[in-house]
Amino acid sequence: MSIYDTLNPPQREAVAQTEGPVLILAGAGSGKTRVLTHRIAYLMEEMGVNPWNILAITFTNKAAQEMRERVDKLVGFGSESIWVSTFHSACVRILRRHIDNLGYDTNFTIYDTDDQKSLMKDVCRKLNIDTKVYKERSLLAQISHAKDELLTPDDMEMKAAGDYNMKKVASVYREYQAALRKNNALDFDDLIVKTVELFQNCGAVLEYYQERFKYIMVDEYQDTNTAQFKFISLLAQKYENLCVVGDDDQSIYKFRGANIGNILGFERVFPDAKVIRLEQNYRSTKNILNAANQVIANNTERKAKTLWTENEEGSKVHFRQFFNAYEEAEYVAGEIGRMKREGMGSYRDCAILYRTNAQSRIFEEKFIAANIPYKLVGGVNFYARKEIKDLLCYLKTIDNARDDLAVQRIINVPKRGIGATTLGRVQDYADNMGISLYEALRVAEEVPSIGRSLSKIDGFVTFIQSLKSKADVLSVEELLQEVIDDTGYVAELEAEDTEESRARIENIDELISKTAAYQEAMEEQNQPATLSGFLEEVALVADIDTVDPDQDYVLLMTLHSAKGLEFPKVFMVGMEDGIFPSHMTISYGDDGELEEERRLCYVGITRAMKDLTLTCAQQRMIRGETQYNKVSRFVREIPRELVDLGHTIQEKKPKAEDLIPTPTKYSKMKEILQSRNYKPREFKVTKSGSLDYEVGDTVRHIKFGVGIVKEIVEGGRDYEVTVEFDKVGVKKMFASFAKLKKI
Repeated sequence: MSIYDTLNPPQREAVAQTEGPVLILAGAGSGKTRVLTHRIAYLMEEMGVNPWNILAITFTNKAAQEMRERVDKLVGFGSESIWVSTFHSACVRILRRHIDNLGYDTNFTIYDTDDQKSLMKDVCRKLNIDTKVYKERSLLAQISHAKDELLTPDDMEMKAAGDYNMKKVASVYREYQAALRKNNALDFDDLIVKTVELFQNCGAVLEYYQERFKYIMVDEYQDTNTAQFKFISLLAQKYENLCVVGDDDQSIYKFRGANIGNILGFERVFPDAKVIRLEQNYRSTKNILNAANQVIANNTERKAKTLWTENEEGSKVHFRQFFNAYEEAEYVAGEIGRMKREGMGSYRDCAILYRTNAQSRIFEEKFIAANIPYKLVGGVNFYARKEIKDLLCYLKTIDNARDDLAVQRIINVPKRGIGATTLGRVQDYADNMGISLYEALRVAEEVPSIGRSLSKIDGFVTFIQSLKSKADVLSVEELLQEVIDDTGYVAELEAEDTEESRARIENIDELISKTAAYQEAMEEQNQPATLSGFLEEVALVADIDTVDPDQDYVLLMTLHSAKGLEFPKVFMVGMEDGIFPSHMTISYGDDGELEEERRLCYVGITRAMKDLTLTCAQQRMIRGETQYNKVSRFVREIPRELVDLGHTIQEKKPKAEDLIPTPTKYSKMKEILQSRNYKPREFKVTKSGSLDYEVGDTVRHIKFGVGIVKEIVEGGRDYEVTVEFDKVGVKKMFASFAKLKKI
């Protein structure tokens, strides 16, 4: 039996269509990774293509690693010669060999977000920019957008015409790029931009890679921006054996510069393109898939396709509305806890998806209280922690001493008594001479008025030089250990002996483990484990790459972060107009923005394999103000027959006069109370014929919140109900008084 016999007809067609441009429209869960890996195997086994001539590109390290493992398993010998990587990793690999053609050293540093912010502060200081008017984050975002569109500072200035603000941003952009070049550093956007620049300016380099990569495959094509499209089109220009796989219904990264026009207009750029649709879904139940199809059908900017599945019908999509966000979080925690207690699944089967990171806090609190293990995707990045950043800056300085930011960070870590005034004089000397800060430190005796600080600077330079001399003979792990020992970094933390210092030591231990793991990984691939390579791997790591699939915890993440993942049980929370879609999207009335939000909802729904719950709250605290929002229009786009309603949807916003008692209301109340006709209410127990809930059901009490019914005992006058509440523990109560509502 052939490995291709396991594919369905459209998948087989996509695998066998090897020549010329191909657009594979792959719906969610339709097996696109399976198609790509089998296509690589087909190229080698059936077409006799050299693995050296194949390039497969995707967006995340996680996706690249999964594809790499599947290719290795399918192809076996020779697969190591195939390039399977992310856009950024592929570009770094090319630039490490050829960036000297653009005037950079090949041991350039890759700046992360924190590095970019630090550099932008320096630039604003140098240009006397008022950061209250021009915020660093906004300037970086505008520069990033310009790079996505391959616009240089000169291009931006020309576009600005009479726009003063745009001209100001262009001048900042120019200085920012000059500072990066001086530091022999690139930011993430530069990795793509500089590779395109290299191809456009060095014909020999472009021709080499065009001959090298005769067959190119690109995953998640709907997420490409203009710069990435240019990079791919230049590579594929000669042979046009370009296969792109994507789903316009999952284009959700417009805010990062993604251009949906790249996939919608593929056939205009490549008129001879073959279009193949993968519409059979292998992930979700029929009900979940039908709900997703009904929602996305409301978009007009899309290529027609309808996902279908042979999977079971499955349970309906659950919809639950709560009074506030706390009850919403209590319910979710209660459901996950019940699932685990009853042996219906593991914590790792569950994901909580929300529109914004700010929504995670309440869920974290409830999970901690309920002792539910969880991992927050998008929290503080491990590599952004102070102790990790300090040690990495030592390694960066050893690798690329032209990186002024790294040198500035570590020159007084540990304290060496080199003051800010002294450092300022050295920096001024470096700027005047057009050299790096480290080069100026090496000739500090030539800096005017340096005085007694000279010996301290010499001590630092001697230390770095000794580490540089060992970099070629020591492994990355050994080099890191030497930095730790010689600086006394861990010794200082041990002497501090606080809970925080012990946590920092644990983080450093984890960094040492990561260097060892990097060494092992490189040895397995028969690749050299270099310091540059390790720093590059660290720089390109994403939040989702830190998720360990073997650990049993609930994942909390934004809908954007969930792209490409799947879970048996998904909770999409905060499903309200004003939250999702956002208030800004609704207010501006921009159809394009609303369609992007709807695509995001479609992505969220199609993450669910077996069970999907949508939740919302009648009122929610946003930035210190209580908001009353309607149920999300996306929920209302799901047909009623596909939804299990826990209780009535109440969309009516309370009127202000109903919430605040007015003087008139007080006087009326007083009048009633003083009236002779007023009689105290007589409380009578009226036993119901039956209860609308039973043991094991989740119920809500007006005071105690959400709980699970443990026992129901029928008495003469009433039912006695035992409920285990998340907030207050076990309570026994009479059903008539409790007024429990099943949810």
